[in-house]
Amino acid sequence: MVTETKTAEASLESLHRIFTVPEAPDSTLGKIEQEISQNLNCFLQNHIAATDSSLTDIEKDFSNPLIPEKPTFVSEHTEFLLDKLVAQSVHTSSPRFIGHMTSALPYFLMPLSKIMIGLNQNTVKIETSKAFTPLERQVLGMLHNLIYGRDERFYESWMHSAEHSLGAFCSGGTIANITALWVARNAALRADGNFKGVAEEGLFRAMRHYGYDDLAILVSDRGHYSLKKSADVLGIGRQSLIAIPTDENNRIRIDKLEQKVAELKAKNTKVFALVGVAGTTETGNIDPLDAMAEIAERENIHFHVDAAWGGASLMSNTQRQKLKGIERADSVTIDAHKQLYVPMGAGMVIFKDPSMVSAIEHHANYILRKGSKDLGSHTLEGSRSGMAMLLYASLNIIGREGYELLIDQSVDKAEYFASLIAEQPDFEIVSKPELCLLTYRFVPESVKKAFETANDTQREVLHQHLNNLTVFIQKHQREAGNTFVSRTTLTPVHLDNRATIVFRVVLANPLTTKNILQEVLEEQRALALQSSIAYPKLLELAEQILN
Repeated sequence: MVTETKTAEASLESLHRIFTVPEAPDSTLGKIEQEISQNLNCFLQNHIAATDSSLTDIEKDFSNPLIPEKPTFVSEHTEFLLDKLVAQSVHTSSPRFIGHMTSALPYFLMPLSKIMIGLNQNTVKIETSKAFTPLERQVLGMLHNLIYGRDERFYESWMHSAEHSLGAFCSGGTIANITALWVARNAALRADGNFKGVAEEGLFRAMRHYGYDDLAILVSDRGHYSLKKSADVLGIGRQSLIAIPTDENNRIRIDKLEQKVAELKAKNTKVFALVGVAGTTETGNIDPLDAMAEIAERENIHFHVDAAWGGASLMSNTQRQKLKGIERADSVTIDAHKQLYVPMGAGMVIFKDPSMVSAIEHHANYILRKGSKDLGSHTLEGSRSGMAMLLYASLNIIGREGYELLIDQSVDKAEYFASLIAEQPDFEIVSKPELCLLTYRFVPESVKKAFETANDTQREVLHQHLNNLTVFIQKHQREAGNTFVSRTTLTPVHLDNRATIVFRVVLANPLTTKNILQEVLEEQRALALQSSIAYPKLLELAEQILN
């Protein structure tokens, strides 16, 4: 018997089917879709787990630069993706993946994402988005109200105004921060007399018109790297993003900030933006926003708060007080794909004054016409998806009270983990949790005792061995694939400002349990014993010091 082997062909009919006919229920893609719909978490646990394949091996499967001449069946290609992509991806929704600001997502977002993709709306203009435009404006209004709490008449007047905007939906915090500082720069160098403004005439003419010798943005030394990108893109240079020292709690020092503002004024440098951080990326701490607002208001500086991580804490009446002063900010960045639990690619910048965006307004004859409500006239990005729909759904389905429970339990979990670490004779906390992020490291008990009597030279050597051991443990834990924490480098005051490599943990995933946190420490302790260099050297030096 001869079995006929089918091959995919490029034809208008077959292409038409791809766009119009769903895959059969018994096809590979159909079965995957059913599994996802029936039990998202089970599917992810079975399929999305990083394997032990090296990146070099994985690159071999994605090394052909030629576009295929012939088409491939959908199910056949899906099998390839399962074997070569999905199986080699990182299981970011796993309750044991606690190293970065990603989490499990609510199950309802999968079918809703299909609606969003199917409609394929482009929110740059009304003509390609229609209802998605007022929906996005309402979402921005909801976040504006969460931050600033204006009355009902305010939102009736401004939320859907063609000439104004309460903010912009962005692909992430980087674009949101750039947008906020773009507005701040253009407002500081606005049109004046015969000068048409920096947007029209450029930075050189703007500086000459206003008589400034330089421009600057101020932020703590815990500011996000996206701010350096902003300084670069805005033409002021990365050196003009000036880092202010932080205290022992990783918060900007107000005395140093005051000192730097006075110093720059004396040098005829215009500080056009001051950035407060509400949830630092590495330690999760929050700057003293009220005190920063006082300085910004007094010096006529645009006050921006980067709350990409911590902004969601405003949902919790318990945690909200930690962000006191954020309501005085001129602009705020919030990432919905962090603690608002929507998929990647959902950042926002919110402006206190709806007229601020006029500083970056753009129009075109075929699109973004004056007087239209096109969202693209006030955004850095052009074509954008309707991601606001997923956040809108989450805000309605979860509600503020639901988010409050999620936020509070994540902070409680971080505090539990900090107390658990403190109980261990061979671990130590490096930065305590203010939200749900903390750092720590493994330190053998004998090494802790050796630090107490060691001289400066011995301390430095111990410190370097500990750094090497931390890297060893983190790498091997990641490769083992059972649990995952990230690592970073801090300069803690209580560790003599030495560059210290630490484990970094983010506990936003509601599926992470206390038992898992105990397993993380047990695995790290076991991995330390596998170190054939750093661990033995630590113990040997500690013994020498103690004896």
